Amino acid sequence: MSKPRDETRPVTRLMRLEALAARAALALLRRLGPVGASNAGGAVCRAIGPRLPVSRIADANLRLAMPELDAPARRAVISAVWDNLGRTVGEFPHIAALPENPASGPGWDVVGAEHLAAQVARGGPVIFMSGHIGNWEMLPPGVARHGLPFASFYRAAGNPLVDGMIRALREAAMGETVPMFAKGARGARGALAHIARGGRLGMLVDQKMNDGIEATLFGHPAMTAPALAAMALRYRCPVIPGYVERLGPARLRIHVEPPLDLPDSGDRQADILTLTQAVNDRLEHWVRARPGTWLWLHRRWPKSSYS
Repeated sequence: MSKPRDETRPVTRLMRLEALAARAALALLRRLGPVGASNAGGAVCRAIGPRLPVSRIADANLRLAMPELDAPARRAVISAVWDNLGRTVGEFPHIAALPENPASGPGWDVVGAEHLAAQVARGGPVIFMSGHIGNWEMLPPGVARHGLPFASFYRAAGNPLVDGMIRALREAAMGETVPMFAKGARGARGALAHIARGGRLGMLVDQKMNDGIEATLFGHPAMTAPALAAMALRYRCPVIPGYVERLGPARLRIHVEPPLDLPDSGDRQADILTLTQAVNDRLEHWVRARPGTWLWLHRRWPKSSYS
């Protein structure tokens, strides 16, 4: 769990050099155009990523979650994971300019836009849930262009200069400034107050939270953050699932699904677990359909599950 970025921390010479390298990389990616940047990012990560130690975590995750895959199939999934990650990075500087519903070439479209229109008509607070699937950076600006810009949780980069560049790119893609809540207790309080005021919030719900609650994912216990369920049930606000499918280089499709059913048994803790499990079930459904587009690179399950 990260701490809010310390705005008073001095900027070191190394940070300035890192920022200079980041600016050069962004300039190159912009020069390549969206398709070229996507292809370049995918090629670099595909060549390097599978050789990194972190890929052993991905292999362990796959053996646990999808035991039906043999070693060559797992290697293919891991290669696809790195390809998708590299493409997501390469496309990031171009997100703001990607057109909606292009006849061909780079751009994006939405399946299930009627659920966004219904929320616009309904008004009030809403929580959008997703995971690190496809180019997840496309989801906030895509939903915003359908009239529903939303706040989100944010893990600040260690270098404040690089962090500023990332935030600027995200704001450019959104077309407006939206609240960003640092991960942690303080950010959770801010997000809760935002929902209480009728705000909209997006949450990526696929990472391990050691002090969360135990739900299952791929048939195994997985500590999961209960905040989404707790907020949704407290304010009875819709939870709208969605994810981004990669169709090609810088060609993306946002899938929006109907709001999840909100349990109301009278037992708050049981309802939180029920809704949290429903969230994990949607995530598992998406990942099983396209395992190579999920970020398998962190230990999602307890260490005891891997033995």
